[in-house]
Amino acid sequence: MGYVSDTAYIAALFTVALAGWIHGALGLGFPMVATPLLALATDVRTAILLSLLPTIASNIGSILSDRHWREVLRQFWPMPFATIVGSILGTQVILRTDPEPYRLLLAAIIMLYLVLDRLRGTGLEPRWRPTKPLMVGAGLTAGLLAGLVNVMAPVLIVFSLETGMAASLMVSVFNVNFLLSKVGQLLAFAADGAIVVELLIAAVPLVLVAMGALALGIRVRRRTDVTRYRRWLKWALWVISGLLIVQHFAG
Repeated sequence: MGYVSDTAYIAALFTVALAGWIHGALGLGFPMVATPLLALATDVRTAILLSLLPTIASNIGSILSDRHWREVLRQFWPMPFATIVGSILGTQVILRTDPEPYRLLLAAIIMLYLVLDRLRGTGLEPRWRPTKPLMVGAGLTAGLLAGLVNVMAPVLIVFSLETGMAASLMVSVFNVNFLLSKVGQLLAFAADGAIVVELLIAAVPLVLVAMGALALGIRVRRRTDVTRYRRWLKWALWVISGLLIVQHFAG
């Protein structure tokens, strides 16, 4: 495809199909799966650019299939708007620094996500009230991580744990914040002249594949207990994060 090798692009097609299906089945997870897998074949910056449009499309599709997104905007509106600012800042950092160390950071973020996700079943009592300053702080931090490594789930999980957020709202919170973080990232890339037209054209088939896989995943989520898929995702993420660490130190 010019900007990426043919082998990497074929891998990207399979990657977005897998990520889209998982996102549809679980209600979240597209960038968590797509970014590290694409980073194995390219680098973190290219992985973020290549997955940008498929991520936006998958989040829009997921939001439209969820009836809670309006309630999320009404209750937690400071967080997604702060997320836009954070993602712009994070994107500016990655545009001006060597992206290779972020491969290791991405692995660490994934492991943190997995550990925090395990804590969700421990029965921890909420300790914070979801005040506006707290929402702004969480949104800025989540957006910064989204801009750097395309992953913000650890911050959102901590926020949901400590504020006692209703489980029915969590998926919508994830998707709304991820969508707006991608908007901020897209604006930052465009303002810096980092948008590669060839790469965006190459991403169009990835969007179509991701949306088709997302639709299939949503059908699975509506008809099947997704506990087993969540367990498989966690094991896959452990393997991916381990591969990223090995690849980083192996050069």
